Amino acid sequence: MLTSTIYYTMLTRSYSKTLATTATDPTVQRETQYFQANIGKVKSVDDLLKNDKLYTYVMKAFGLSDMSYAKGLIRKVLTGGVANPKSLANTLNDPRYKALATAFNFAANGAQTTSSASVQKTTINDYVEQALETNVGKTSPGAQMALYFQRMAPNITSAYSILGDKTLLNVVETAFGLSSSISFQNIDQQAKTISGLLKISDLQKPAYLQKFIERFTANYDAQHPTSASATPTNALQITSPGISQNLLLSIANLPQGGR
Repeated sequence: MLTSTIYYTMLTRSYSKTLATTATDPTVQRETQYFQANIGKVKSVDDLLKNDKLYTYVMKAFGLSDMSYAKGLIRKVLTGGVANPKSLANTLNDPRYKALATAFNFAANGAQTTSSASVQKTTINDYVEQALETNVGKTSPGAQMALYFQRMAPNITSAYSILGDKTLLNVVETAFGLSSSISFQNIDQQAKTISGLLKISDLQKPAYLQKFIERFTANYDAQHPTSASATPTNALQITSPGISQNLLLSIANLPQGGR
């Protein structure tokens, strides 16, 4: 069994190829084709909420599948937009909501929102990344978390963004060896603790982000030993594990149940 460090490293070594392979998965292709053919017909927030297939696609693309049931909340997020600092998307600590409202900015762009090529491209790219992360998670939860953190890093604007997302918080706790009991502290104290360990603005620097994720996967592997021959301490040195990238991509994109 591969360590999360090796798995993540191989998946991101040629990330564009990894995503291209994921995009060819029949299910991903089918859902994406439906999205492309129908999203332009959506002219309002209510249009999006009424089309379950499109709504599900968009929610998955922005990592909000677990909140698909909360259409009332999503309606408020989308109708409020992001221009007003006091809008719901801006006041929720979870960065996923602001990312969604920024892309689908009906408040600013009205009926033209979904006709934007950039909105469609962003949503499709995010959906493919989500599909990859979901499949990777079946084999390596640590690698899945690393991929998620990498994707969400541009949306992290403060320690509160991390506190508002369970996965982001779990990554930071693991990277710095923090106890989960930190959650029992006052939220401002939690934010202070994280800010003292991690300079949020540095996450926008690719080199720093890469080192941080390597630190996370190494610590994750130390806490979750596998039967792999590579140990967490030497996994970062491996450049040519005994498994081809094509085989790894095949493993990553196996449908649930291995069929």
